[in-house]
Amino acid sequence: MSFRRLISLSTLFPALLFLGGCSGNWGWYVVNPSTPAGQRNLMFLLDGLYYTIALSVTAILISIILGLLVALPGLASQRPARVVNRVYVELVRAVPILVLILWVYYGLPQVADISISVFWAGVLALAISDSAFQAEIFRAGIQSIDRGQHEAAHSISLSYVDKMRYVILPQAIKRILPALGNQLVYMLKMSSLVSVIGMEELTRRANELVVTEYRPLEIYTVLVLEYLVLILVVSAAVRWFEMRMGAADKR
Repeated sequence: MSFRRLISLSTLFPALLFLGGCSGNWGWYVVNPSTPAGQRNLMFLLDGLYYTIALSVTAILISIILGLLVALPGLASQRPARVVNRVYVELVRAVPILVLILWVYYGLPQVADISISVFWAGVLALAISDSAFQAEIFRAGIQSIDRGQHEAAHSISLSYVDKMRYVILPQAIKRILPALGNQLVYMLKMSSLVSVIGMEELTRRANELVVTEYRPLEIYTVLVLEYLVLILVVSAAVRWFEMRMGAADKR
């Protein structure tokens, strides 16, 4: 058993042990960690954790980069650049993420004449959908930087790229870090929608187990606990990182 599985199982064990002792009519035996069958079912469910995390982290990294690239034209003095930014943000935000996932997986291969895997279809759809929100986060963060910082960068003859890289973005990222953390949590939850195209993440694994065991209440309760533990751990990690950065600033 891998360390990841051991930690996940030990976290869920107390709750599942309690549920396993509930009324026999409820059928908690299917996820009871004290029985071999329950352990196999739990391992099957927890195997989807890797794909949920990999999908979400990959998508959030791409969406951050794409969001920054979309945000910069929105800060330009030229009207056409700002129009491009506004059109992209409004169009992407108007499309439901589930619809975008279906279109990327089923429609994009026909339009672009390419082959795309379930994983990368999910990553691309999630990243595109989130990039519109990331663009607004970056735009607000950059605009919050004092005008004097821009003027100071110009006074030492920094180019636009160097000004953003060394002066503006480091300060802006510290300010928008809570929002970026919230988007990661949002991405982890939205990754469950990729199950509709066959991605073997947490929700898909739960759906498949329900089909074989016919115990939706018990299995989906475990799924809720899995997401609850995952989101709480990620949220705590984001808060810890924020405090570390705040402590570094004070020094």
